[in-house]
Amino acid sequence: MRSSDDLRAFASAASEVYGLVSGDLRTSGDPRTSGDPRTAVRGRVVLSPTRKRRLEAGHPWVFRTEVLRTEGEVAPGDVVDVVNHQGVFLARGFVHPASQIFVRVLTYDPAERIDADFFRRRIEAARRLRERFLDDPAFGRMVFGEADFLPGLIVDRFGDVLVVQMLSYGMDVRRDWIREALVAAFSPRAIVLRNDVPVREKEGLPQEVGLLYGEAPEAVEVREHGLVFRVDVFRGQKTGYFYDQRENRAALKPLIKGWGPDGAAGAEVLDCFSHTGAFAVHAAHYGARRVLAVDASEEAIALARENAERNGLLDRIEFRVGNCFDVLRELEDSGARFDVVILDPPAFAKSRQALEGALRGYKEINLRAMRLLREGGFLVTASCSAFVDRERFLGVISEAAFDSRKILRRIAFRTAAADHPALLAAPEEDYLKFGIFEVRSRGWRPSRGKRPVGHRREERIGTGAVRARDVEEGEGGGSE
Repeated sequence: MRSSDDLRAFASAASEVYGLVSGDLRTSGDPRTSGDPRTAVRGRVVLSPTRKRRLEAGHPWVFRTEVLRTEGEVAPGDVVDVVNHQGVFLARGFVHPASQIFVRVLTYDPAERIDADFFRRRIEAARRLRERFLDDPAFGRMVFGEADFLPGLIVDRFGDVLVVQMLSYGMDVRRDWIREALVAAFSPRAIVLRNDVPVREKEGLPQEVGLLYGEAPEAVEVREHGLVFRVDVFRGQKTGYFYDQRENRAALKPLIKGWGPDGAAGAEVLDCFSHTGAFAVHAAHYGARRVLAVDASEEAIALARENAERNGLLDRIEFRVGNCFDVLRELEDSGARFDVVILDPPAFAKSRQALEGALRGYKEINLRAMRLLREGGFLVTASCSAFVDRERFLGVISEAAFDSRKILRRIAFRTAAADHPALLAAPEEDYLKFGIFEVRSRGWRPSRGKRPVGHRREERIGTGAVRARDVEEGEGGGSE
């Protein structure tokens, strides 16, 4: 556990890195003359006259390419004012001179100080918003970065345990303020740091896992739709559980019943990239007669099996450890068929450079899933890759349908749960795409021994040329 002395030492070290000495600064109410180097406005960022007015539209970032010049000596994590080329104040935020995201916006009020009270106000406002939309606000995402005007800060709540990620330099050097604000808002037993994400390295920050406050067990429980899930908050993916799919898991319910010759049976379900088994357990809970849950991680499958057992559903769920690309091919070759296939993979495109391989990966799994479905079955498919927008994702699904000679009827197309709000001016925040499609056969008749163009394209995609490395497939499935 990080002690208060450790935190004070951290803040002192950050000040030395900045080259700032608090005694040199005045302490009036003006945020530009605050006594704390983490509060003082250290300079101005002047924007180019030829830029697009994204900031004025509400986008939370200023990119390096939009900057005309910087006034004052600024270091990563400093607070700066952002002005247009005529000197008109637009916003205040954290600067990072070495990053492509040059400024992350905190406020549009020139009189608002970025101090401990700022974090208390912001986190309290985020808590109240969740209480409005969540049936059980003890479980959910309490702070969602830019959408809560706290750029780079993620907070998930698991009862009396909070799990926190600090993804920006500006947040990291203010972790003591964040800790105090979280304790005031939620009175937690513990706050776990899950700063083990590669994006921190782009900010010049180390990866780390530990305790920011209190003492936490290795695993906690989540309550969702009458079910209970065990979550490993120290080693699970991201913060341990994917709250963003909460409402989408509930959307499975009408898909599960009404199968068999007389329509009285439950569905046979395939859940790929199952992670901790949340979709699989929901499917069984809603009445599936058989569920096959597949994930590449032995640890994830072990936890998924435990979750099935604690909900009394182990007798209807079969678990398999394996690469989902390979398992989909094997199931197709074996002639297996399902009524519902669920695809909730990890982010295939973690950078723009990985986009092409990601699109191949999404097409591969969706094409094979469609082939595994019985006539009139349902494809439940998702992408949490921010670099794959809605149009690209739907385009890939359409191509997969064409190549597999299927007709899709859209039942639903959704995004993340309500505790994951998004700024309208920042479309990249709409990272999660989730669709439910009824799948029917189109069929084709060969003419003079020739195959249709779509069939030739299908063979090229279906050769197995797509590998896990092409899509940066990580162990386990899930969103974000």
